[in-house]
Amino acid sequence: MRVIANFLEGRLDRATPEDAAAAATAVTRIYQANADFVWRSLQRLGIRDADLDDVLQEVFVVVHQRLHTFDGSAKMTTWLFGICLRVASAYRRRGFRRNETCVAEPPEPTDRVSASPEHDLAAAESRRRLDMLLDELELEKRAVFVMFEVDEMPCEEIAQILGVPIGTVYSRLHSARKSFQKALARMQARDTREEAWLR
Repeated sequence: MRVIANFLEGRLDRATPEDAAAAATAVTRIYQANADFVWRSLQRLGIRDADLDDVLQEVFVVVHQRLHTFDGSAKMTTWLFGICLRVASAYRRRGFRRNETCVAEPPEPTDRVSASPEHDLAAAESRRRLDMLLDELELEKRAVFVMFEVDEMPCEEIAQILGVPIGTVYSRLHSARKSFQKALARMQARDTREEAWLR
């Protein structure tokens, strides 16, 4: 939080000192109140864990740049989700995905007791395959699908977050389910062909 706050304060050199202080305070407050929401939203939109910190910072840079356009006619979370959607869309268009994870030191071993290495491998493969299926969904549909199916949020809450009518949520969810089923069928057919080829 402090890194982003310092970064944003450094971007305020074009305004008067009073304006800069007020803007920095406003953005810091928005960050403190909504960083978790933005983080979860970016995850729902398919931002990889390795890139979440950078993309989260991008969102709050946009918040700083566009704060003067927020008129309060929508909820803050609706406005922030719109920014997340645009930043996530730009992230996906860039076409690169970093696969490495930089750590200062090796992570500490967890206390979790694994059933077996095979079980861990199967779980990791299942997560990878789910990510591949979700990546095939359009961004707006993916967001609704993940909120409803994974996060188990009611449609009314999703409509509030997205700032859309509830009918739009139902429509996107229906379309996302159909797209997901088609992608799953393609993946299963591909798996069947590969298994047959390996025999």
